[in-house]
Formats: sequence, structure tokens, C-alpha cells
Amino acid sequence: MRTGRLLICILMAVVPVLASAQISVNDLDAEFGARIGATIDKKIVRGLHVSVSGEGRLTDNFSSLSRFDAGIGVTYKLDDRFKFGAGYVFIDRLSSSDVWKNRHRIYADAKYTLKAGYWNFSLRERLQLTHKDVNAYKHQSTPNSLALKSRVQVAYKGLFNLTPYCYLELRNVFNDPACAATWNTVSESFTDYAFTGYTDTYINRIRGSVGAEWEIDHHNSLDFYLLADYCNDKNVDTGQGGSVLKSISYDRGFRATICVAYQFSF
Repeated sequence: MRTGRLLICILMAVVPVLASAQISVNDLDAEFGARIGATIDKKIVRGLHVSVSGEGRLTDNFSSLSRFDAGIGVTYKLDDRFKFGAGYVFIDRLSSSDVWKNRHRIYADAKYTLKAGYWNFSLRERLQLTHKDVNAYKHQSTPNSLALKSRVQVAYKGLFNLTPYCYLELRNVFNDPACAATWNTVSESFTDYAFTGYTDTYINRIRGSVGAEWEIDHHNSLDFYLLADYCNDKNVDTGQGGSVLKSISYDRGFRATICVAYQFSF
């Protein structure tokens, strides 16, 4: 309980306030799901790898398919400390209205690893841009969401072909919608609404994970891990036409996911 309260405090501390008494928070029910993924990794030259991957996701307590991903990426390991990567991901996602919608994501990342005996400590920074179809009027959200995911990880390499690990990751959104408005206490509605651009920045997800990677042989490996997400997503509803602010709300909730990922390397 104390951990949950701490996460709430961290998220709400970085949430911008327009008129705090009128911004609603929707506490969603806890959700449980699963992910199953596979990756093929090809070594081009020493340090340079190209990979293709796919993943399927189950949500609503494992009852329904909600998303498919397919991606291609490239990584370059400069030395034992520095690694760089970039890639593209195609996303087919089930919306809240039960309609499958496509998204396109490009990303670039840099990773630094510090080795101390059997222990590896790493920091990865990933900048990603996601293009999605949005209703530019009713829900004032950008079609190109820019976010930075910062991950700190600890892994232990002293168990033969098994590598347990854990990490903590924060996702910082850079360009959510911002606006100015006045709350009218008589009519209990917003007035003098003005959209001020896609400039709102805040942390909208805290993620923790524990897992273990099992290297079956030189070419095959399996990764078993558990994800725990605490999300806090902003919604701006301006109504039809986009000239009147109807509401600002944050959907926050906890999500736990069991994951299995297979990789073939050659």
C-alpha cells in the first residue's frame, strides 16, 4: 500500500495543474495480461546486429487480444560499455471502441553498462516518436507523440546460462496538449478556453520488471519476466469543433503482465 501511495505521489507531483479542483482523476481497475514475443537477430559484422521481431498481447485478465507489434531494428556495440540502437515498429492496437487502429513508431536509444564482477549495471535512454490517428477536435491529442523512456537495470551473470535481472523505467511524454481556461463556479464549466499547443510534459508511466534470461545454447534463448506498470494518462475533451473545453481528466491504474520472449541469434 505504501508503494502504491508513493507512485501516486510521484506521478501527481509532475502532473501540470490548470485548475486542480476541476481536473478529475479516474482510478481504473487493476488489469492483468500477457505478452508473447519472438526475435531473430543477425550479426552483420563484429558489434553490428540487425533484428526483426513480433509480439502479441493479451489484456482484460487474459481474455482478449489487444495488440500486435512487428519491428525491425539495428544495434551497434561500440565496446563493453556503450551500445546504440535504432528501429521501426508497426503497431496494430485495439481501441476502446473495439476498432483495430494502426500506429507507427520510430526510436533511437543509447545504453551504458558498468560491469562489477558478475554484476552488470546499465542505464538506457530511448527517444521514441509514435504516429497515430486521432480526432483532432473532440480529444485534443497530438498525432505524433514524443516520449523519452529512461531505464535503470541490474543483472547478475554468475548463474551459468541463467541471467536474472530487474529494472525500473520512467516514460516522460514531451508534447501532450496544453491549454488555458477559467472554471466558472456558477455554471460549473470551463470558459475562456484557449489551446496553447502540444507543450505539456510529465511522467505518464512508471514500470518495474523482474525476470531471467535463459541461454539454451549459442543460438537460442528464452526470456521470462513480469512487468508492473502504473500509468497516468491525460485526456482533454474539447467537444465537437474544438472551441469549448468540456473536461480534463487523468486515467490512472495498475497493470501486471506475464511475458515470454524467444530469440534466435546467428
